[in-house]
Amino acid sequence: MYKEYFGLKEPPFSIAPDPNYLYMSDNHREALAHLLYGINSDNGFVLLTGDVGTGKTTVCRCLLQQLPENSNIAFILNPKVTVDELLATVCDELGIGYPKGNSSNKVFIDNINAYLLDANAKGGRTVVIVEEAQNLSPEVLEQIRLLTNLETNQRKLLQIIMLGQPELNLLLSRPEMRQLQQRITARYHLGPLSKQELAAYVLHRISVAGVDRKLFTVPAIDRLFSLSGGVPRVINLICDRALLGTYVQGKSLVDLPTLNKAAHEVFGEGGDRVQMKRTFSWLMMTLLFIVCGTALAATYFSRKAELIEVNKAGPQRPNVSQWPTDLPFDRDQHMAFQALFKRWEVPYKKGEDVCQQAQAQGLRCLKGLGSLSSIMKLNRPAVLKLFDDQGRNYYVALTGITGQTAMIEVGGEARSVMLKEVEKRWLGDYTLLWRLPPDYRGDIRPGMKGRDIHWLDAQLATIQGRKPLTAEMLAYDTQLVVQVKKFQLAEGMVPDGVIGPQTIIHLNNAAGGKDPTLVRKQGET
Repeated sequence: MYKEYFGLKEPPFSIAPDPNYLYMSDNHREALAHLLYGINSDNGFVLLTGDVGTGKTTVCRCLLQQLPENSNIAFILNPKVTVDELLATVCDELGIGYPKGNSSNKVFIDNINAYLLDANAKGGRTVVIVEEAQNLSPEVLEQIRLLTNLETNQRKLLQIIMLGQPELNLLLSRPEMRQLQQRITARYHLGPLSKQELAAYVLHRISVAGVDRKLFTVPAIDRLFSLSGGVPRVINLICDRALLGTYVQGKSLVDLPTLNKAAHEVFGEGGDRVQMKRTFSWLMMTLLFIVCGTALAATYFSRKAELIEVNKAGPQRPNVSQWPTDLPFDRDQHMAFQALFKRWEVPYKKGEDVCQQAQAQGLRCLKGLGSLSSIMKLNRPAVLKLFDDQGRNYYVALTGITGQTAMIEVGGEARSVMLKEVEKRWLGDYTLLWRLPPDYRGDIRPGMKGRDIHWLDAQLATIQGRKPLTAEMLAYDTQLVVQVKKFQLAEGMVPDGVIGPQTIIHLNNAAGGKDPTLVRKQGET
């Protein structure tokens, strides 16, 4: 009804799981990367959890677009089934024949096994996707686990993707589920959008629907976050109703009163109670993850305790990654970032915001959680947070890696340490710097134009050994998007075609830029 009024090609806030509208927040990128890893590892189970409406199904649909054409997919949309109903549904979804009225599990499983062996011989992949998996009974879950026993000497014949609400983690934590737990090769919990991500999400969906301008005022967006809690499905419901209300009033933008009225219509008379219920749901989910996190933390701190006890046990070789005993801990972060900025040959001032200083020099900060292998792929010096034998945290600059040896700066001193020494003392979080392309305006997305597209094409041309395109105003069109996705896939990234910080870093690396690198080849100084 309001499409023509706003110039939209289609309603931008449908709650259908259309992967074309997937906004790749950091959480969604991570979720998709975990699913891709799980699928490509050729092992049994992949688990994606999240509260109602956070985008689990949409991420899964995006995953399906990345699978080879010879993949066979079975959907279990109604998980409240018996074991024989489950097996019959798998057969029906995959087109596997069985005797009419059959209720023998053995017949179902034999036919499924024959189908899987034939599909594998033809190079095919078979995946079963279970929606709302928190509603599965323990008996059905056990049967699903048994299905993953169907395998050859090289690989599993069947892979299972389970999508569910946080209660699924409680179900799988039961003692009788430990065998299934051990087969989960990749898992991720998808949380709500942040306030900043919500604004970008709304703009993204409107842009995909064909309009490149804001349709919501800033106060309306702020209120939308407080009403929705960052849950995409709730955002969509309110936004759709708000656009309709704005059209009826003949306004050009969704303002705060219109958004409030739309939310009232979506939530009904019990709107406040609905919001309280949603808040309670998120609190319960948080409590669940605190409980799970406590177990992980216990393991982590016991590991630290072991290190401390080993240190107390007797004379040890001095640990070169320890913070110098003659320096106060309050200088650790300053000295680490001073060393990092020195590698980039830019000035650093103590007491000023690190990322703002980097921005003034045409650089940006990238903060994250990862492993040494993920930092090595980015190939940039980084500041890491370590802990000492007494469990105290301190910062070091990781400036180089050669083979199994790392170069770090600790308290202003350059030291050579074994990588495994860094790994066992590292908390996983890092900060590194990266250089912006010319006229960088944020993530480069399909359809955009500008000087940064010329930079993108020049980088790809260098990598591919071709001449750059000469058009006066390049667009990030389908041809370039395909090239970027192939590059991302080759680099082990999520092939979403969106050019954010990590893709930019990889492009600069592959094109042979002059930025400081982390990994040093043998014989390199």
